Formats: sequence, C-alpha cells, structure tokens
Amino acid sequence: MRDRHPYFSSGGHFYVQQYIREQLQHWGTLETHQFSFQGETHNNYILNLPATQSTNQAPILFAAHYDGVPGTPGADDNATGVAVLLELIRAFANTSLAIPLRFAAFDLEEYGMVGSEIYAQQLSQKKENVRLMFSLEMLGYCCQETNSQTYPAGLERFYPNQGNFIAFVGNFNTTVETRFFSRQMRNSGTPSEWLSVPFSGTMLPETRLSDHSPFWDEGYKAIMVTDTSFLRNPHYHQPSDKIETLDLEFLTGVCEGLIAGLKAFIEK
Repeated sequence: MRDRHPYFSSGGHFYVQQYIREQLQHWGTLETHQFSFQGETHNNYILNLPATQSTNQAPILFAAHYDGVPGTPGADDNATGVAVLLELIRAFANTSLAIPLRFAAFDLEEYGMVGSEIYAQQLSQKKENVRLMFSLEMLGYCCQETNSQTYPAGLERFYPNQGNFIAFVGNFNTTVETRFFSRQMRNSGTPSEWLSVPFSGTMLPETRLSDHSPFWDEGYKAIMVTDTSFLRNPHYHQPSDKIETLDLEFLTGVCEGLIAGLKAFIEK
C-alpha cells in the first residue's frame, strides 16, 4: 500500500486508478466522469448495474473516494471504503436486481469533496434522481477499550464510549433508511449506531466530512457509513494509517452487514 495523493504521490494515485478501472470493467461498462480542478483533469469512475427488468426506479448509489493525503498510505482512509465498494459490486453483479445499483469511485475528496461535489451538481442540473446515496468512509478501525470513542460535544450522552461500532449518518429525510441499515448491520453481528442530522449537517460539521455532503446540499437522500474517522482512529491522516492497524474481522463484518442490508432493502 502506498501514498495516493494526486499531486505529491502521483505514482500511487495512478496505480490505484488503474486498479479500480480494471475491477469495474470486469463487471460492466465503465464510465469515466472527468472534471477539472486547478488546471488538471481528474477522474471519477462509475459503474451501473441495471435492474433485471425495465423499471423507472432511480438507482441506489454507493461511493468511496480513492485519493489520500500526503505522507500516509491511507489504509483506513480510504482503502477500506474502496475495498468494500468492490466487494459490493462482486456480491451484486451477477444477481437479479429489482432496483438498479450504481457504484462510484470519487477523486479529490481530501480537497473538499471536489469530485463528488461536481458529480452531484451535474446530476442535479440534469434533474437525475438517486434513490439513496451511501458514502463509504473509513470502515476498518475498531477499538474495544473504554473511552476509545469521542463525539462532537453533547452526543457522548447518547452513544457508547467504546469505538467498536459502525455508524450510519444521514440527513433528516433518510431517518427511516438510516435506522433500517443500522438495524440490519446489528442483526448481521456488527454493532451499529445511527444519527440523522438537520440542515445538511451544518450544525455538526464533523458529519459533513465525506462525499455524502454534496448530495445533501443538492437535496438527495444520502448516508455516510463510517467507523467515525478521527473521532476514534488515532492514525487518521498519519504515516501510521497502515493495514496492520485495522481490524479485518470488523471490516469483514461491516461488508457482510451492508450486503445483507442492501439485499433486505431491495426485497422489502
């Protein structure tokens, strides 16, 4: 695993781009969504899995960012999100789908959700609907120790102090879906908590720090799935964010819980 900053670690950034392209092309037609930033061309990668029968239903979108910050291999941030994104594709690519699924690998999240913001704005401008968007943001750090979990001020009264759960953070109009997927995660064996925030998270800025927030701003239903990032993981944006610091059993459970939850959501 290597640094993946688009400018300071362009070799690693290019390598992960090629890997994602190869993986997505294996399961269908790859769409490359190009955008410009600071005079450079960047790429989001999109894969659509259509419903088995013709339907007017909007797709469910799962996304993860593949860029990183300088000086860190970014095992949790966000190789875990990309890994789960690819496993979700593998789980559903050859199945009968009542609802179309869309998968996106976004660039420049670390520059302020640039890739996802441009993509969400273009969807909105085209009046293209998305039934539900999930941002897979750091999924593999787990700690069973007491007081290993911190929160924005006030939330600590309502949530556990052990950093051993996966969180679903949605905007207010996703409350039903956020509770549903959190419950499905718990039923699959992985502890889970959920939170719905008003006003696109502006009162809790920590809830906006991933690729779901541009979708909130455009009025879409969107949920961040996360191990809570720097509120738990001491290796966030550090050289120590390595695979050895991850709990791979926890990460596997998160992936299995998302697969189970999506299957149940499609079938209900």
